[in-house]
Amino acid sequence: MRAMAIGSVLGCVGLQFSAVPTFHGSGVASPKMRTQCRAWRRTMSMSVQQPSKRVQRAETLLHDFRRSSATPLPLLHLVADALVHEMYAGLVSEGGSDQLKMLPTYVEELPSGSEKGLFYAVDLGGTNFRVLRVQLGGHTGEILSQEFKEVAIPPELMVGTGKDLFDFIAGTLASFVDTEDESLKAHFAQSGKVRESGFAFSFPVRQTSVKSGIVIHWTKGFKVDDAVGKDIVKQFQDAISRSGHQIAISALVNDTVGTLAGGRFNFEEETMIGCIIGTGTNACYVERADSVQKWADPLPKSGQMVINMEWGNFHSPFLPRTFADDIVDKDSVNPGDQWFEKMISGMYLGEIVRLVLARMAEEAQLFGGSPPAKLLEKLSLGTPHVSKMHADASPDLQVVAEVLEDVYGIETTTLEERKIVREVCDILGKRGGRLAAAGLYGILKKIGRTERSQNGFQQKKKTVIAMDGGLFEHHEPYRAYMEEALHELMGSEALYEVSLRLQNDGSGVGAALLAASHSQFK
Repeated sequence: MRAMAIGSVLGCVGLQFSAVPTFHGSGVASPKMRTQCRAWRRTMSMSVQQPSKRVQRAETLLHDFRRSSATPLPLLHLVADALVHEMYAGLVSEGGSDQLKMLPTYVEELPSGSEKGLFYAVDLGGTNFRVLRVQLGGHTGEILSQEFKEVAIPPELMVGTGKDLFDFIAGTLASFVDTEDESLKAHFAQSGKVRESGFAFSFPVRQTSVKSGIVIHWTKGFKVDDAVGKDIVKQFQDAISRSGHQIAISALVNDTVGTLAGGRFNFEEETMIGCIIGTGTNACYVERADSVQKWADPLPKSGQMVINMEWGNFHSPFLPRTFADDIVDKDSVNPGDQWFEKMISGMYLGEIVRLVLARMAEEAQLFGGSPPAKLLEKLSLGTPHVSKMHADASPDLQVVAEVLEDVYGIETTTLEERKIVREVCDILGKRGGRLAAAGLYGILKKIGRTERSQNGFQQKKKTVIAMDGGLFEHHEPYRAYMEEALHELMGSEALYEVSLRLQNDGSGVGAALLAASHSQFK
């Protein structure tokens, strides 16, 4: 904070302790002066106040919470082994694991980088959907151009009929196709080729081929009942035909598989896992086809199969749950389910932090007196707020102070109080990142990528995990803890060097890439 004049500082003192403060040279406190005074009081509070008994009580609660949230390396190995056990069970038979669905995706041809041509994608995963046009460069292994259009779905279509919903989406795709450059239109007309599109559909579906799948149920505010139990691709393909255009859906994928596909296309090293850590979380990976015992069809020629784990429902007695996790679970729409997701994803992080701070405010009078009323309101603290406070590296934790004031109206806090708040954010960010790393290590262990080098002179082989999702991308401390834990789990003698790489827009571009790798015109 810039230095304030002596008179202004004295005025701030008056503003804090007097009902009618007097400012040197002015009888009225300006809005700018009031803002400066609040910042000055925060600065003074950190330099002159000693830890109070209430802060000490809060630190005792913090110590207990830190201990119950701890993720030491031996615990992470136990979590990883429990995940591997469920993976094996889920591959044996449908329902073999009551935690992991381990769904075969029918994707056996991941992009190689040699894909060439123009491909479309439709990305339907929420209240908005996107249509994309992607030009692939062939052996150059790059995306030459990319265009997209995002459209909001009218609320009435989210609860209407399948025909109305898909007619609207198909109409948008058709209009987008009509904006092609004239040379592209001429190319398709002369070659006789049909335009191809990938379809990213991020709702529960039981896939029956690489381009077909049965809708299980809708989520995210959708309730299109007459589409349930039917092939989602056929419904969309019929709508495209009604639009008067010829566009073939070549691949049905979810966002996690799309992220894996994007990694295979973009990264030189071998990408074996795709993982989303954002509002929710999921992972998929490349499995040996003969390890999928529940697979009844002929084995793919590639000998590989991408498995969609749906790992958010993983749970284990080794997961370090706390009172806050129990409350979040009880108040959720799916109590008892999605334990892993509720502990590592962005949808729940803010609420868990709020619950811990609320208990400290109630039991230790953190922030003084009665807890702020809004602090006791469910879902009043968002994960973006937690990310900002966790990343605050300023000496006086000014960002933490600003968030507490903006969200909860707490104008004055001591440095000790702000340290406690940031520490809560750190404990939970660390726990989430390290548990996510344990999950990825479990997958690596299942596919034989955690082997130890027989001697110290073997050259390390490289494996990439393609990552997407806002929490991983924007919450830097979370990502750092995740990378650190994965390195610890792999160990210095690991034969494989594993890296986490951000692959943006897996659900959109990934769907177009998979349409290319499964093109009927290859």
